[in-house]
Amino acid sequence: MSPGQGVLTCFEMPFSGKLASENRWVVLAGQLPWDLLVGIYLKQMNNDRTGAGSINPRVALGSLIIKHICDLSDRETIQQIRENVYMQFFIGYSGFSHAAPFDPSLFVEIRNRLGIEQINAINEQVIRFIEDKREKQEKNSKSCSDCAAAVSRPLEQINENSVKNEEELSSGGIISGHVAAQEEDKSKDHIKESATVSPVTHRGKMIIDATVCPQDIAYPTDLNLLNDAREKSEELIDLLYRKELHGKKPRTYRRKARKLFLSEAQKKSSTVRAIRKANRKQLSFLGRNIGHIHRLLDKYQGIPLDRRQYKYFLVIQTVFYQQEWMHQNKVHTIEHRIVSIHQPHVRPIVRGKRNAKVEFGAKIQVSWMNGYVFLDDLEWEAFNEGARLMASVEKYRQRFGYYPAEVLADKIYCTRENRNRLKGLNIKLRAKPLGRPSLSAAVVDHVRPGERNPIEGVFGQGKTTYGMNRIKARLAHTSGSWIASILMVINLVKITGLICHTLIFAVRTFSAWCYDFFENRQEDEAPKLIWRFPVWVPAVA
Repeated sequence: MSPGQGVLTCFEMPFSGKLASENRWVVLAGQLPWDLLVGIYLKQMNNDRTGAGSINPRVALGSLIIKHICDLSDRETIQQIRENVYMQFFIGYSGFSHAAPFDPSLFVEIRNRLGIEQINAINEQVIRFIEDKREKQEKNSKSCSDCAAAVSRPLEQINENSVKNEEELSSGGIISGHVAAQEEDKSKDHIKESATVSPVTHRGKMIIDATVCPQDIAYPTDLNLLNDAREKSEELIDLLYRKELHGKKPRTYRRKARKLFLSEAQKKSSTVRAIRKANRKQLSFLGRNIGHIHRLLDKYQGIPLDRRQYKYFLVIQTVFYQQEWMHQNKVHTIEHRIVSIHQPHVRPIVRGKRNAKVEFGAKIQVSWMNGYVFLDDLEWEAFNEGARLMASVEKYRQRFGYYPAEVLADKIYCTRENRNRLKGLNIKLRAKPLGRPSLSAAVVDHVRPGERNPIEGVFGQGKTTYGMNRIKARLAHTSGSWIASILMVINLVKITGLICHTLIFAVRTFSAWCYDFFENRQEDEAPKLIWRFPVWVPAVA
């Protein structure tokens, strides 16, 4: 289906009235380059030759944008679209419909197909399209100001110029030939000047920072994690046991294990010794169950577990080995520590914040440029931000075609190696200089407190408004798609206000000037105007 959108007045409504042109969904629908977005989406489908037909790509992408702008669940998003005519207009409908656009479970498949790379590509395509559109609007507003300057000249000067032009035209071919020669010389000089202009190599300011996007999991403790692994092992034993194949069913002591777990977990406060004792008991139950599962599997020719069940079996074994090693060595840290058997990719990230010293989720690195944000890195393991700075600078050059003129970053980014490499690229690093404090260097390179606020504001906006503080996707790649979609939505919200404000400002500025110009003139002195795209200009007699 074509992603083209009809005009606003053609949208059919089941009751009297019409859609408001200033509605946010109507404005955003007119600003997005749907053809580019649909092209990226269809490239991921890979069913142009074989396979069943897909739903309209604009419906899928539009529903994904609505979901993250309003911070809704999958089911609630579909319900809101069914009830809201503006949302239906945004996703490309020609009229109101009571039917759901698709089943809510399809959101999972959309997130599977649109990974981080695809969402980032959509984000960059939209920003490039909007920036080109804004540059054209600025050129048009500049032409409006030029026309205003021409109109503001006195009428006598306009008449004198017209008389001079008539005299020059009536003087013959010598003068016209001389004028043509002068114009040709000017054009040659202009070509030489444009050829000598060096291309832009550095422009703009890049602010870079990292944060953690917490996953929607229960706060992990060793006792709760061991209990979850034990219960999952009991489910696998019930699934694998066959009386005709194994004879007597192995004992799991599940009632006793559950009673011991609750006796410790339900305490309002406990000692380190009591917790360690409860952990040791749960470890013994889990170890016995894992041994039973291995003996049950030995009776089968193959592995009778499906992919999901076999994944749980591997996870609970890893949890047992990690918890046993930490218990024996009396420590609470280990490499690649699993904190959730349902989301084993989640890792603890030590941040050192007062309210949350340890966060559990993906660590992302984001760069900011002219109000737009880009997702540079996403890792589930903790990483040093200083080792990723130059990679983000190179991504900046790939996006815009030039390096940033200056970089603002935290202290952790400002290593000696990064300082030297940025200096070699003629990029200024706005940070505290190394060595003893110097008054002159502090004045030149001083970073004001509000200069790095935009990137912190993006994190606050994403976590408080768009749900980036609680990622509800369960898989690693779908969680990455969720986070990338939130950052894309932050850019779209900015685009909606930016383009409208620019257009309204240009129209109001020229309209106010016209009012002042004609208000100050006499009625008989008002010149006649003729249309010269894109504005009205005075007609010269």
